[in-house]
Amino acid sequence: MALNKQVALVFLPSDSGVDGARSLYGDTEPSGLKRWLDAGVRNLIKRTQFAIPPLALMILASIEVEGVEQTLCDLRFDEFPFDRKWDLVGISVQTGMASKAFELAGRLRSRGITVALGGPHVTMFADSCRPHADCLVHGEADDLWRDVLEDLVAGSLKPEYSAEAAPDLQLHRPVSRAFLKKSRYFTTNLVQTGRGCPWQCDFCNVHVLNGRVLRQRKIDHIVDEVRRFSEDDKRIFFFVDDSINGDPFFAQELFGKLIPLGITWFGQATTALGQQPELLDTFARSGCRALLVGIESIEPSSRSAHHKTQNRTDELAGNIRAIRQSGISLYGSFIYGLDGDTLQTPRAILDFIRETRLDVPGINTLRPIPGTKVFDRLREEGRLLFDPDDITAFRYTFGQEMLYRPKNIPLPEFIESYSELTRKVFNVGNAFRRGLEAPGINAAVLFFNLFYTHLYRLSRNDLRKQLETLGYN
Repeated sequence: MALNKQVALVFLPSDSGVDGARSLYGDTEPSGLKRWLDAGVRNLIKRTQFAIPPLALMILASIEVEGVEQTLCDLRFDEFPFDRKWDLVGISVQTGMASKAFELAGRLRSRGITVALGGPHVTMFADSCRPHADCLVHGEADDLWRDVLEDLVAGSLKPEYSAEAAPDLQLHRPVSRAFLKKSRYFTTNLVQTGRGCPWQCDFCNVHVLNGRVLRQRKIDHIVDEVRRFSEDDKRIFFFVDDSINGDPFFAQELFGKLIPLGITWFGQATTALGQQPELLDTFARSGCRALLVGIESIEPSSRSAHHKTQNRTDELAGNIRAIRQSGISLYGSFIYGLDGDTLQTPRAILDFIRETRLDVPGINTLRPIPGTKVFDRLREEGRLLFDPDDITAFRYTFGQEMLYRPKNIPLPEFIESYSELTRKVFNVGNAFRRGLEAPGINAAVLFFNLFYTHLYRLSRNDLRKQLETLGYN
């Protein structure tokens, strides 16, 4: 009997932030004790199972084709198993991780292993990927991956796979988690209810990759999936949609049907939820305990400059208070350094955090991702700090390096003000206060704040080092 084709699906870790929690410049602390403590924090993050599995690869690994056995390789936990015989290795490529993906692909192909590349970077920058792969998969691969696997079995693998239209999310596509090692993850209960985004924030590529029309799954399919998942993993559910309240009527019906299941869930939403009292009540009763909301900027000029038009600035604080009053804790994500920001902006951010009592503030710098409008504009204005013609020069970090020059603030002054802002927002005292004052999940809020206290210290060290490499003394 012929052996099954062996297929590996690879998820790559980032070099810093939540996956790495390490300096971009090596150990910057002279103290051996501090280096030891940093290593201890990295190990603690892994042991506390902060990670969640990659949903896109879970979906692909759930596709069953006769004659194929698929394995998900999460390289956050293990080295790639080169000792096994692989007939095909598929690597999901993010733009900020492209060079790392290409390096792995090169090592595999040098051993005679066939490599397929897919993911956002392939969809947007296929030409840069062709030299590194035997096969490219463009766009959302829900339908395409079955074609790839069937062609692999038939010995007729094509160099390119592209769909004429986005996959129909109304079709029933059960997701399996049998291949996951559950103990590694904070939870394996990841659910997506739809794709696409109607907004056009210029620093985001979601609407570029998934379209501006919100495409949704059938509500009954989602409810069945939640019920099935909860049978063998009683932990928190993550709804990974970028704006779970983007269609309030759909969300109202869905989460109303989830109330009897008694789950606890986290998600991402817009602050407009604070003006949707019926939906907010349904969220709370269905088990919502925490939401990530993208505040981005409280400066009206910055919101306008970057097409962040979902909510008016004067509504933000009231919306946040309303959400927290319903018993839902909030992670509020800011971007400091947008085109309307000045050296007075940090004070406004601090006042806003104190006024709204945000449970976990996130203070980010702008990431001009290649393929977004803000990348194109900053390139034209000559403000990028990396080579715009080398796509692999862009990388993801946790606010640990500046990728551009702010419009209204000289770079040294910006880094100094950003560092001072993060020092005031995140410290041990604030971490414990926010943990005690959170409307729910108090231990998680405390942990996140302590975790970010460590990461932002790392950020300040790396930004200072970057200034030195740029010639500022």
